[in-house]
Amino acid sequence: MNMFNRFSETRLARFNPSVALLASALLLGASLAAHADSIQDANKLFKQGQHAQALEKVNGYLAGKPKDAQARFLKGLILTEQGNTTEAIKIFAALTEDYPELPEPYNNLAVLYASKGQYDKAKQALEMAIRTHPSYATAHENLGDIYAKMASQAYDRALQLDRSNTATQTKLSMIQELFANGTRGKRPAPAPVASTPSAVATKPEPAAPAVVASAPAAAKPAPIEKNPESAPAANSDKDVMKTVNAWAAAWSSQNVKKYLSFYADDFKTPDGESRSAWEAAREERIGKPKSIRIGISDASVSFSNGNHATVKFRQSYRATHMKTSSTKTLLMVKSGGKWLIQEERAK
Repeated sequence: MNMFNRFSETRLARFNPSVALLASALLLGASLAAHADSIQDANKLFKQGQHAQALEKVNGYLAGKPKDAQARFLKGLILTEQGNTTEAIKIFAALTEDYPELPEPYNNLAVLYASKGQYDKAKQALEMAIRTHPSYATAHENLGDIYAKMASQAYDRALQLDRSNTATQTKLSMIQELFANGTRGKRPAPAPVASTPSAVATKPEPAAPAVVASAPAAAKPAPIEKNPESAPAANSDKDVMKTVNAWAAAWSSQNVKKYLSFYADDFKTPDGESRSAWEAAREERIGKPKSIRIGISDASVSFSNGNHATVKFRQSYRATHMKTSSTKTLLMVKSGGKWLIQEERAK
């Protein structure tokens, strides 16, 4: 399992605003509407992977408002994605000083410290995040990961001093398995993820438990009619979920060609961009991480007719530089006997 990869929400963690953080959003500045367009433009470029352009736009904005918390936070995310950890740490550290009431900068700072093996600093930052917002679940989980990593180091040191200590060997194996999380003992290096604070809204890029499909409903065979819209074919939840699970598996295996094959010709691309531009962005985003794991849980399927279905589920996304979770809706259409994705919605 890639530990410490939950940037305040992944690749930079996307964070669902909660009521508990509304006060933080207000503290980030009541002038959100006045500069929303500039921030949103930069954030859109960031989500599309155009980091240099996004950074240029953010820097242009900060030239006029150097203390703006939202722009500074976004800059920290961009620098992190570019691999400029040192500068990103400076950004988030300064935000914790100027806005000590916000938990997200502390969390992201901790992720970056952990990626450099500075676990004591990471622990201190997470403790501050929790002190600021005791209900901040991401910080609690990251803190648990920090303790696990520190324990692993301690057990490893103990074994170096006493190789015959079977109890320590067992404990170390348990923690190694926790870190591997299905990678058969391989311990990947810590990898940071990022997310935007509650006042800078972004659409989550999905994260990963086991794929779960809802129970199939009984269905009787029906003849194929010339007008599929008016004469529903035999369908079941199982048929639809088989496609959704295959789509998630293709994504997890980073098989871009197969992944894109699950989208209908009339798929509604985000923000109305061209299909070719969307596919190019997806190919880059899927191919860039060293590994990706997509999980689907709490799935439900409903049919508006024999050729249209709506699938709602909880999607988890874990990649080299991020972990995030979101509620997702897929509008499915049956074409040529196959279920395809016609539209995606996430929140």
